[in-house]
Amino acid sequence: MADTLRDSLVTLIGLGGPVVAVLLAFSVLALAVTLVKLHQYWRESVGVHKPARAALHHWHHGRFVDALRVAENDRSAVGAVLTAAMRMSRAQAGRHAVEEEIGRIGLLRIHGLQRGLKALDAIAQIAPLLGLFGTVLGMIEAFRQLQGAGNAVDPSLLAGGIWVALLTTAVGLAVAMPVSLILTWFESRVENERVAIEGVAAEFLGSWTMTQTRDAPNRSEADAAVVLEPGHAR
Repeated sequence: MADTLRDSLVTLIGLGGPVVAVLLAFSVLALAVTLVKLHQYWRESVGVHKPARAALHHWHHGRFVDALRVAENDRSAVGAVLTAAMRMSRAQAGRHAVEEEIGRIGLLRIHGLQRGLKALDAIAQIAPLLGLFGTVLGMIEAFRQLQGAGNAVDPSLLAGGIWVALLTTAVGLAVAMPVSLILTWFESRVENERVAIEGVAAEFLGSWTMTQTRDAPNRSEADAAVVLEPGHAR
């Protein structure tokens, strides 16, 4: 099986020339990047948001320790953002500081998820152009042979040169189409993760604001009681 595949690749490169060799190298690179990104997305639990939702549920019901424990065990970018927000909230940090930390962590995690996608985008765009370039070179060579033959034109020679030239375009499209689909899938996963981060952060900050607003009258009454105690200035 391996020998057959090797022989087929050698034949393909022999027919298409260096352009096909470059396109095959692009396909290997695209496969390597795809496998690396799939492993990364699995490792970072991209698209898995149930733990973050569970942590928020604990937080809303006042189970802060359980909420922080669940968030810390979440490997996703959403979990990382929520963990930082909960820790800073427990440390009595200001809202502005929490928002900045959420933005910083979210930006770094999204950037990490996007790393390598530019390479897939470049391959998807260059592969068909490179295939077309190979076809143009092949057609030039075919018509050059046709001109050199003079009156002794062999139609089979011309037809053979044309189909070999078109082979590079076919290989270029065969590389570009699946890479383009894979890139679109990766980008949709990253966009979904970005939206999830923004949604969870907004929900957490909104509940925090409501809690502070609800507790504000109690704090005001406590402050007034302290002021009105004997020995305090009225």
